[in-house]
Amino acid sequence: MERESMEFDVVIVGAGPAGLSAACRLMQEAAARDLALNVCLVEKGAEVGAHILSGALLETRALDELFPDWRERGAPVHTRVTDDRLYMLSSERGGIELPPALVPAPLHNEGNFIVSLGNLCRWLATQAEQLGVAVFPGFAAQAPLYDEQGRVTGVLTGDMGLAADGSPKASHVPGMALRARYTLFAEGCRGHIGKELIARFGLDQGRDPQHYAIGIKELWQLAPERYRPGLVVHGSGWPLEEDSGGGFFLYHGDDGQAAVGLIVDLNYRNPHLSPFDEFQRLKHHPLLARHLYDGKRLAYGARAITKGGLNSLPRLVMPGALLLGCDAGTLNGAKIKGIHTAMKSGMLAAEAVVRALAAGDPGGQMLTAFDSAFRDSWLYRELEQGRNFIPALHRLGPWLGGAFNYLNHNWLGGRLPLTLHDKTPDHATLRPAAKSRKPDYPKPDGQLSFDKLSSVYLANTGHDEDQPCHLQLLDPEVPLRDNLPRYDEPAQRYCPAGVYEVVEQEETPRFQINAANCVHCKTCDIKDPAQNIRWVPPEGGCGPNYPNM
Repeated sequence: MERESMEFDVVIVGAGPAGLSAACRLMQEAAARDLALNVCLVEKGAEVGAHILSGALLETRALDELFPDWRERGAPVHTRVTDDRLYMLSSERGGIELPPALVPAPLHNEGNFIVSLGNLCRWLATQAEQLGVAVFPGFAAQAPLYDEQGRVTGVLTGDMGLAADGSPKASHVPGMALRARYTLFAEGCRGHIGKELIARFGLDQGRDPQHYAIGIKELWQLAPERYRPGLVVHGSGWPLEEDSGGGFFLYHGDDGQAAVGLIVDLNYRNPHLSPFDEFQRLKHHPLLARHLYDGKRLAYGARAITKGGLNSLPRLVMPGALLLGCDAGTLNGAKIKGIHTAMKSGMLAAEAVVRALAAGDPGGQMLTAFDSAFRDSWLYRELEQGRNFIPALHRLGPWLGGAFNYLNHNWLGGRLPLTLHDKTPDHATLRPAAKSRKPDYPKPDGQLSFDKLSSVYLANTGHDEDQPCHLQLLDPEVPLRDNLPRYDEPAQRYCPAGVYEVVEQEETPRFQINAANCVHCKTCDIKDPAQNIRWVPPEGGCGPNYPNM
């Protein structure tokens, strides 16, 4: 098939904080060196910010460096944290608030802001376009391009207008080859191209397995008398079991709205556990319910989170390309923040690219200068200090792990001269269903808790029914042959959108994929015990649109 081709100096994949910060810094650095650059940024969402989902708490360190005058430029960063609280829940009604002096230092949020990351990314995209970047939303990068020497030379965007069987419809438009001297990959967590590049170039050799969580979030319009702008609530413990790590958040942000959510580590052991249902019953705890009563749920979404930290961070450099942000895993789990670290990784990448091109580099080389710049940066120092935080919680649990992290960060400044490791992949932790307790999840009440169908509706998911399924089974027999008898097919529960079903109304059970429900969280691509499910970008980009999330 003949495909159109376009040439650029730099192609960036993903309009999240890493990709957009890279785009802006590229043009700033090029202007400072009087270097003309042609930069293209492609985004799988229908618009910039449409596929962005985060808590979100912003530490402005990277933003201060990128745009010192961000306030004058009108950045949507308004609500400063005014009250910061951390709880340990013990039951459906019990728990304690930890005194600030006993909270690990990285979890303190003085000076941070509660933001909509989607709105922040829209603003960054505007800054990038004003600097001369070509931003193309609605184009999903389908695959990387390589030259004869195996160097990355750009990306191929996906075809549009394909029928469910893969045949072209009347509206068919072939994907384009976007060729570049350097390509920056900032796809977000579990990027499908990032997975290919890590495997192809062995970027994760010698690293711990990457670890993930699923974050489920709702946006609420609060009753005026319950709205406290700037309030931040974090917590852990109930309703998660002892061998299920994670925690919850509640942020009172702009315009009388609050973001509430639950993060569940994907190394949990009980195959009967349903992260969605755990979140729904969490909201009935008095600690959260008193904020949500009389409010209105506005939006729902879910997304996988890369949280392995420095121990799991792959090499970021390969011939002709760099891996950035959550595509690599730069989130600081000790702070539960990844926006500022993703932004800084993009800025460091942009500076390395511009230095190389200004020196006459034709492109396609290994940007080895990036490694030294990364190791000399505050980003690396921050990740290094937090390297033990998540492994401690995984190996010791919330109480002992929390005590370890308190001593390490509050007394030793994160400089404990040892490194904890978690070398078990998340998908390998499940126990057999027969040896696991089946939770008794209460029915939703329609006021604080809701069912999956109404939640998916609020995720504003949109898929053409007659298009190729973007959820692929490597072996169609595995769900019923292997996963059902051993694990009661956990895909029925770990998916927060009801995509996977075992239909037993017939003589022979049938595994059904409701791809139109998918909110693209990528949990199935991580947690499936047989590693049998593969997520690929749907045709024409991604349907979900999370307003103000």
